[in-house]
Amino acid sequence: MERCGMTRPAARGMSAMLKAIVAAVKLVAAEEIMPRYLKVAHQRKSDGSLCTEADVAAQTALTKKLQAILNVPVMGEEMSTAEQHAIWQSGSDGMWCIDPIDGTSNFVRGLPYFAVSIALLRGGKSVLGVVYDPVKDEVFAAELGKGAFLNGEKLVGREAPGSLEQALANVDLKRLGKKLAGQLATHPPYASQRNFGASTLDWCYTATGRYDVYLHGGQKLWDYAAGLLILQESGGYACCIESDDFERGDIWQRSVIAAHDKKLFDEWKKWIRAQ
Repeated sequence: MERCGMTRPAARGMSAMLKAIVAAVKLVAAEEIMPRYLKVAHQRKSDGSLCTEADVAAQTALTKKLQAILNVPVMGEEMSTAEQHAIWQSGSDGMWCIDPIDGTSNFVRGLPYFAVSIALLRGGKSVLGVVYDPVKDEVFAAELGKGAFLNGEKLVGREAPGSLEQALANVDLKRLGKKLAGQLATHPPYASQRNFGASTLDWCYTATGRYDVYLHGGQKLWDYAAGLLILQESGGYACCIESDDFERGDIWQRSVIAAHDKKLFDEWKKWIRAQ
């Protein structure tokens, strides 16, 4: 779903509920995540991704605190696939979607690029989103129809470059098709490229204009539920590689084309689909 470019009312600040979510996330990060930074053992899950006791402890603590704010089901990354699908099927009237530590590999190795992500969904769509970077103490937040915020202030992205060839791109090559990945590796249309392994922060950095354009071959619900809303509410645009309607994608494996600036978004999307 392409968004948005519409005129928004002046920011009124974050709602009481959004502030409560932010407070809960920051407290859990302080108590369960950062004391274990660089000190925690890890293991691999069945899909090959890492999990630590910090992930599990943070998910447990977040579940308790979020259900105290609004008592609806909680879907977390550190659940079984069967549990996640069951919650999705039963959560149309409201559900929390959380990633207790997005970027666990970075967390384990001491790379300071990881985040906690929380989204509240109703009818399958995000209505509140918070992404917290505990290393930089940066809180990205958004509420549907009420704008996006960075540390409580209205989020305003920096001015975009005039063309794609001047852009800084965030591209996850490993989940893209071989032909597209090859073209990006050998004939990139942008000036420079980054990818640091935490999708939730990638969305927020695109919203702020730290990245000009963004491409990812496949994300799960907890990777994009909060970040997509933050980008949209900041005035940005997103779609899938296969469709202009982002919501048509598979919620468990959804590709991403995104940018904050409409001109760059259109240029980026056209280039990708021409490959």
